[in-house]
Amino acid sequence: MKSNIGLSDQQIKGSTKILNQVLADTFVLDVKTRKYHWNVLGTHFYELHKFFQSVYEELDELVDEIAERNRSLMAYTAGSMGEFVKTAVLQEDFSQITDGTQMLQNLLIDFESQITYLRQSINEVTDDFKDAGTADFLTGIIQKHEKTAWMIRSLLD
Repeated sequence: MKSNIGLSDQQIKGSTKILNQVLADTFVLDVKTRKYHWNVLGTHFYELHKFFQSVYEELDELVDEIAERNRSLMAYTAGSMGEFVKTAVLQEDFSQITDGTQMLQNLLIDFESQITYLRQSINEVTDDFKDAGTADFLTGIIQKHEKTAWMIRSLLD
């Protein structure tokens, strides 16, 4: 059934393309954080192990929220590893690092990259697609990512 929410098909298509990109990148970030949670070693093992768990748990919730936002616009939501990897800008980490500092640096780069992409996307969703709901939703994601990036920076200092 087609939605009747004051947005054209083109506006919805534009917003949901961005949402699928954010979903794919969030999923890749989730998997990377889990890998780090499982493999971190060193004197700060316990602290980082717990920190990485808290991050991936928040990302798990975010993945579901993004997919549901997409579905609320009546769009198809990607849901396979192949779709996520194909769509994501963020890259998986195929290395076998166990150093917590390197893991934190990698995650900080990814979170800051996502924050930048989300800022650009909010402008596009607002200006080009007139989708205030998705713009507000993406703003909420930025706020979560900014807090996580701050925590990572604090752990690196």
